[in-house]
Amino acid sequence: MSSDKVDRILAQWDEVRPDLDCSAMGVVGRLRRTSGVWKKKLDPVFQEYGLSSIEFDILATLRRCDAAVTPTELYQTLMLSSGAVSTRIEQLVKRNWVQRIASEHDRRSCKVVLTQEGVELVDKVLNSHVANMDKMLNVLSKQEQDQLAHLLKKVLIAEQ
Repeated sequence: MSSDKVDRILAQWDEVRPDLDCSAMGVVGRLRRTSGVWKKKLDPVFQEYGLSSIEFDILATLRRCDAAVTPTELYQTLMLSSGAVSTRIEQLVKRNWVQRIASEHDRRSCKVVLTQEGVELVDKVLNSHVANMDKMLNVLSKQEQDQLAHLLKKVLIAEQ
């Protein structure tokens, strides 16, 4: 296998600090670089449909929940601030992709649900998004993808 920029960085550290095991730097560095490379490949798919990645996340969350949810439930699921979610919801309402449903019990509260146009949009974007991710991961076999997903899941669970 050929080397990458991280190999060069690790070799430099090995030269100046041979006493220090920097192998963790290789894992974390490659994950950070991969994240940046992948973001550049993910965003154009959303932009093709006039969406930001956050707007797609909101629409996709509503689609997979398959029910009306409160803005609070959305921002907790998406790990965004309530203000960021409210602003995005307003933009999505104006574009007729989501609608607000007033609460029968509390005039200050509402739920958000996809419109039919929103469902159709998110389904189209989702198809393109999944195909794009499949292309991004095609360097790995299915077994390697499963192994990577398992290892990353293990790391994330440990951070909870």
